[in-house]
Amino acid sequence: MKTVTKLVTSLALLSSISVAQTLVSVNGTTITQQDVDRELMNATQGRFNQVPVEKQAEFRKQVLEQLVAKELVYDDAKKTGVLNSKDFKNRYEEVAKRIKKEIAIQVWQKREVDKIVVSDKDMKTYYDNNQEEFNEKSADARHILVKTEAEANELGKELKGLKGSALATKFAELAKSKSIGPSGAKGGKLPTFSPREMVPEFSKEAFSMKVGTVSTPIKTQFGYHLIYLESRNTKKTKFTEAKATINNRLKLEKAKTVMLNKMKELEKKAVIK
Repeated sequence: MKTVTKLVTSLALLSSISVAQTLVSVNGTTITQQDVDRELMNATQGRFNQVPVEKQAEFRKQVLEQLVAKELVYDDAKKTGVLNSKDFKNRYEEVAKRIKKEIAIQVWQKREVDKIVVSDKDMKTYYDNNQEEFNEKSADARHILVKTEAEANELGKELKGLKGSALATKFAELAKSKSIGPSGAKGGKLPTFSPREMVPEFSKEAFSMKVGTVSTPIKTQFGYHLIYLESRNTKKTKFTEAKATINNRLKLEKAKTVMLNKMKELEKKAVIK
């Protein structure tokens, strides 16, 4: 199969593949779903889940195309002797020295943090004092996306006075005929989402409005939204399930003091002129 053809096929699978499966092979080098996910998390500083659902597929497509392009260029660089050039070797040596130091520092820091012990009592106290943090919220909703506030207001008028199943049915019909968002074809139906998975303006409204109602027009970077909230749920994370997260968090908090004391100790032993 040609690379371009396989790339197109892979893009269609991106949203459903969750394992480190090969998406495409470029001159014998494989690019996996894991590679794409890692690049996405780096590009968004670990906040890819906060990217609007309707934009995630587009970002995945762009990242996969970039990874393919990199492999094509790297393959040509090898073939044309770049790796044997003086310029490459000099720059590679400079980067290698810098990376060596950075990796050594990271390993040293990890060892110091690993020495820190957090008691079960401290973890339980943190859990009891931060209950809101361990309540996992989610919502099910539909939305209609239009370009202008005037359009959103007109749609709001068509929904005014409706309740229950009549409101839900009419909202879905309008979403199919009027929404410019990808979910329009599904009656505006969105996958179940948490607060962090939507843009702030959308999340704020969805997690504060009353279930079974329609919001006023909400402006975001994509346009104006009308939200119909179908349900909202809260799942409480048990202490046993949260222990690992709490342990890491408290370790990092204690690490600040530990590192500060360690640096003072090292400075006393060092010759600094």
